Amino acid sequence: MTETRLSPGDPAPTFTLPDADGSPVDITSYRGQRVVLYFYPAAMTPGCTTQACDFRDNLSSLQAAGLNVVGVSKDTPDKLAGFRERDSLNFPLLSDEDLAVTKAFGAYGERKLYGKSVTGVIRSTFVIDADGKIEKAMYNVKATGHVAKLRRDLGIDG
Repeated sequence: MTETRLSPGDPAPTFTLPDADGSPVDITSYRGQRVVLYFYPAAMTPGCTTQACDFRDNLSSLQAAGLNVVGVSKDTPDKLAGFRERDSLNFPLLSDEDLAVTKAFGAYGERKLYGKSVTGVIRSTFVIDADGKIEKAMYNVKATGHVAKLRRDLGIDG
């Protein structure tokens, strides 16, 4: 199975997904602003918790640089609400239960898990510019240290 990978300059797929409260969030509502959209395999797992808390802890400096953060997983809104509460997450978490949006961004396919090939969500991060185009596409990112790398790549100081 070959995935479509997005590249800088590509239009970002548009979508509406429910957030942790079940309210619809339309990604086009962020037009005119930059968005860090990240896809992660599962709420409340160690790596995904590390990554989410890293975004939480860096949110103010990312926002100061004009970036909104939005996380997407296949978890139900109820599970996302539990994740948000447990870890005091301060940015929207969206539910993509049928993986349609995840696949549209090329963030689903074959990946390595403990040395084995598995098919699933590929931990990926995209920066979408104010015009709705992909500014940065990062696939197979590491949960630990990812936000620091993203900040360096975008020239955001601590």
